[in-house]
Amino acid sequence: MTQEEVIKIFIETGGLLEGHFILTSGYHSPHYFQCAKVLEYPQYNTLFANEIANHFRNFDINLVISPAIGGIVLGTEVGRILNVRTIFAERENDKMTLRRGFNISEKDNILIVEDVVTTGKSVFEVIDIINEYKGNLKGVGYIIDRSNGKVKFNTEQFCLAKLDVVKYAPDEIPEWLNKIPPIKPGSRKI
Repeated sequence: MTQEEVIKIFIETGGLLEGHFILTSGYHSPHYFQCAKVLEYPQYNTLFANEIANHFRNFDINLVISPAIGGIVLGTEVGRILNVRTIFAERENDKMTLRRGFNISEKDNILIVEDVVTTGKSVFEVIDIINEYKGNLKGVGYIIDRSNGKVKFNTEQFCLAKLDVVKYAPDEIPEWLNKIPPIKPGSRKI
């Protein structure tokens, strides 16, 4: 699957938005990848999940974990395809944690699945959880890399599209973008 095919699917499903967005990372951007709009179509969820699962098929994965909320739908499908246990981490008191009786053991070979990476904050927080439980991180798979490869997780990384999508720090927003009322569609409160 090419990067162009991935972007075409986002455009066709209304998953690539234009306007003024406050990203989960806190940055501002005129573009937003709303993966939920794409993954609501089972054929695209399965298509993207197959690409990630196939890349990691020989990594002896026995656990998939995703940061809530964005990675859950895709992560569950990757776990189904790999036929492995699938869990998610979620925020509690502004800290990513395992809840709901989820657990990681030292025997777990773990794949993190996320939808979009901009700064990688959520993924790094899940890596911290894996390290705390002494699990074995085998890789990170995701659909969109907004950093265009700049974010490094010090493990095998695989994404379907690498883009250098423009983003601005809150104190560096250009005047033309400030004229558009901002929308915060992400799942993390800033």
